[in-house]
Amino acid sequence: MNKTICPECRKATEVVVDHAAGDMVCAECGLVLEQHSVDESSEWRTFSDSTSSDPVRVGGPSNPLLTDGGLSTIISKPNGAQGDFMSSLGRWQNRGSNPDRSLIIAFKSIGTMADRLGLVSTIKDRANEIYKKVEDLKSIRGRSQDAILAACLYIACRQEDKPRTFKEICSVANGASKKEIGRATKFIVKQLEEDMGISMEMGTIHAGDFLRRFCSHLNMENNEVRAATETVKKSEMLDIRKSPISVAAAAIYMISQLNEKEKRALKDISKVAGVAEVTIRNSYKDLYPHASKLIPEWFLKDVDLKNLPAP
Repeated sequence: MNKTICPECRKATEVVVDHAAGDMVCAECGLVLEQHSVDESSEWRTFSDSTSSDPVRVGGPSNPLLTDGGLSTIISKPNGAQGDFMSSLGRWQNRGSNPDRSLIIAFKSIGTMADRLGLVSTIKDRANEIYKKVEDLKSIRGRSQDAILAACLYIACRQEDKPRTFKEICSVANGASKKEIGRATKFIVKQLEEDMGISMEMGTIHAGDFLRRFCSHLNMENNEVRAATETVKKSEMLDIRKSPISVAAAAIYMISQLNEKEKRALKDISKVAGVAEVTIRNSYKDLYPHASKLIPEWFLKDVDLKNLPAP
């Protein structure tokens, strides 16, 4: 606390500084002596993502995937009359060659898709790294750019143990079909494996990775979500050679059919999971004989297993 002369107390009193509000208050009478004051002293907080204590706070974050680290200056077109000096500089800059122009556009597209899916920044960064490696191989010319970018995001999700279905990726892929994304994924994996000389780690997919999102889209109750989750976990102990997505959909169908108030239609589950109804039926056919063991006991107390439809 500092001392200053308070006009109300008419003597030197201690002053309390509220740094959050920028106010200076007399400690004796509570009179606000100064409002919204600006602290002109040095600030030594660090805004860097790294662990270094460098207090530099100027400029945006660097990007090691770009030639200049992503710290180059872009001259934008100013608001106002055309033909002025700044507009001329902007035009000359656009005429110059920027080796990272295509990468910047690709990274922006990947970021947009990731944001629409609610993915974290680590997945975005991994997708950018994968695209940079493929782009350096000069092997994607003539292929659908949207499919390549979507495939990079799909692979990044797999590697970060946050897998998404092809349908989910396709919904934000700017027109690329599931078939195109699937082909692009196989192509990228093959190219990178040939370049590295080792098998590419893609991560293991489990039915539980998709189940909660599917249940959320179907507006299922909490006890149903919990029962379906436990059912899926127990199903991993069985020798069910079906895709994890179809197993998750089949488990949801099994649990929802025991709800007498609101049963989910197979077509609704198929639409959410992006799996054909026939595929879900086939997976359900494998789960049905083990229903009494798969469905948790606490859930069976309130339902009748006889209501479960035969496959």
